[in-house]
Amino acid sequence: MDAEKRSFDVIGQLGALRRYARSLVRDSVEAEDLVHDALVKAYERRVTFRKGANLRTWLLSIVHNTHVDRIRSTLARKRRDDAAALEAEVSYPGDQEHAVRLRQVREAFMALPEDQREALHLIAVEDLSYQEAADTLGVPVGTLMSRVSRARASLRAFEAEGKQPNHLRLVRGDDD
Repeated sequence: MDAEKRSFDVIGQLGALRRYARSLVRDSVEAEDLVHDALVKAYERRVTFRKGANLRTWLLSIVHNTHVDRIRSTLARKRRDDAAALEAEVSYPGDQEHAVRLRQVREAFMALPEDQREALHLIAVEDLSYQEAADTLGVPVGTLMSRVSRARASLRAFEAEGKQPNHLRLVRGDDD
């Protein structure tokens, strides 16, 4: 049992893992995150470690593969973002008033408290049922309905205010 523990001495390998991670990412904080993620993977896959195999090599390869996975994920996210930006450039601009109005409504929506905004988004944009949205957020249906109701009331109030963006105000010279 004691020999088995020594053969899987991950703590003894931390120095080498940290050094290798730092050389890969060139940032101490990012290297710590990389080592942490790699050790989580190693722990989850510890049954795949063969007795008598070189633990250091096994752990270093997990650090390396985790780093490669992160790079691929970052590149994939960048490609998606670039594609979305290209789509936005290709789309036709709306007429001026419509674009301004949409921006105002978007600002009013984004100004809603987070719990109301996410509830209204799931119902109005994602077209989920109240039950599905409540399950997604992990709240009772009544709570979700209350949040949606308050969000809609806030947007109706925004409409009733004369469609002015909330960051603008009327300034007069007389003493009102």
